[in-house]
Amino acid sequence: MKKLLLVLLTVGPALSAHAQSQILQTYLEEGIAGNLALKQQNLEIEKALKGIDIARTNYFPQVNFSPSYSVAFGGRKIQIPIGDLLNPVYSTLNKLTDSDAFPQVENASEQLAPMNFHDTKLEIKVPLFNTDIRYNVALQKDLLVTEEAKRKFLEYELRHAMEAAYYQYLQSLEAVQIYENSEKLLESYLRLNQTLVQHEEALKDVLLSSEYELSKVQQEKAVAEKNTRLAQAYFNFLLNRKLEEPVLADTAFFHSLPPKLSLEEYTETAFRNRPEFEQLNAGLKTTQTLLRMQEKNAVLPQVFMGANTGFQGFGYTFRDQAYMVGQIGLNWPIFHAGEKKIKIQQTRISGEILRTKTEEAKKQVEMQVYRSFHELETALSALGSKERDLARTEKIFQLVNSRYKNGAAIPLEVHKAQNDRLIAQLSHSLGKLEVWLKYAELKKGAGW
Repeated sequence: MKKLLLVLLTVGPALSAHAQSQILQTYLEEGIAGNLALKQQNLEIEKALKGIDIARTNYFPQVNFSPSYSVAFGGRKIQIPIGDLLNPVYSTLNKLTDSDAFPQVENASEQLAPMNFHDTKLEIKVPLFNTDIRYNVALQKDLLVTEEAKRKFLEYELRHAMEAAYYQYLQSLEAVQIYENSEKLLESYLRLNQTLVQHEEALKDVLLSSEYELSKVQQEKAVAEKNTRLAQAYFNFLLNRKLEEPVLADTAFFHSLPPKLSLEEYTETAFRNRPEFEQLNAGLKTTQTLLRMQEKNAVLPQVFMGANTGFQGFGYTFRDQAYMVGQIGLNWPIFHAGEKKIKIQQTRISGEILRTKTEEAKKQVEMQVYRSFHELETALSALGSKERDLARTEKIFQLVNSRYKNGAAIPLEVHKAQNDRLIAQLSHSLGKLEVWLKYAELKKGAGW
């Protein structure tokens, strides 16, 4: 609201059509800035940016600290017949040496699950060659473009909805003004007829007829005022504001006519600017990146280097338990029943589907622009006819009104001329609304 007041104070009381359209533009910017759906999409874009950062971390070494301690009871055991192997030899040696220097030993039994065993180590792994990392970063960037295209589409739809709602609000205000002017005119007729009846220059039915016409217009004005409040509330709803917050009216802007280009210019602009094409192109680019990744992955290996260092042994003593193991590894799948080849074919089909959707979207957009363009032409032509009808009814009313004041016309003629003029004014107002709505639809079709 402060921005709008600043605009009004800057341009002064004599607002031009451009300045008033700038007020509408300010409202659109306010609505876009405060829209909750767009805020959610902005968060999705931030999330996609973090996805790129996550993908880039795979270029760097991975270092993990992995201590473990094992306590085991029962389970499988390995029987080591060391006594059966050595005792006969030791017995023979004792006889030969005539001594007991070689004692008898028992067979050994070792538990497979280690008891009181620890492995405290650092694991380091460095990718030396891995095409998946590079293409995964590219995929995340493509997903970012997709999210940005979604945001543009939401903003595009919101802008159109706000424009249409604002035009309806302006028309509702004009309808109220038309009824107010008619009400004032009928009140003046009522006062005139009251005077005529008092002076016995007219019958009482003339007075009753005037009261009925005034009451009818007042009821219609009440409905128009209700429509204005609803239009105002809906516009504020789209702007994420309080429903009853005041809305500035660009009446001069509403009275003007929208600019108009050729059908070819609108169509070419649509192919360049429509966010649907950005979404489809982003999806196609993602598919192409995925295809390149799969093709590389099908023929190239992954090479990495790693190392483990730490302490390993029974009991947490760290004495004489240090060790280090270095390794270089290669992962190169040789056969999996043609799975990778099938995935490549599947991705290519997805790309063809997106290309077909793009061609279909172009046909649909071309048809939409064509229809909106000719609907705008029809609305402009109809508005011209309504303007001529309004001029005719205004002229008829002025003539009948002059005759009535001079006593040369009956009240029925006046009421008919007044009603015809009122209908023509409302029809003209609705005709202007139809023009601006069709223009907004054409702009939407052209991607403005």
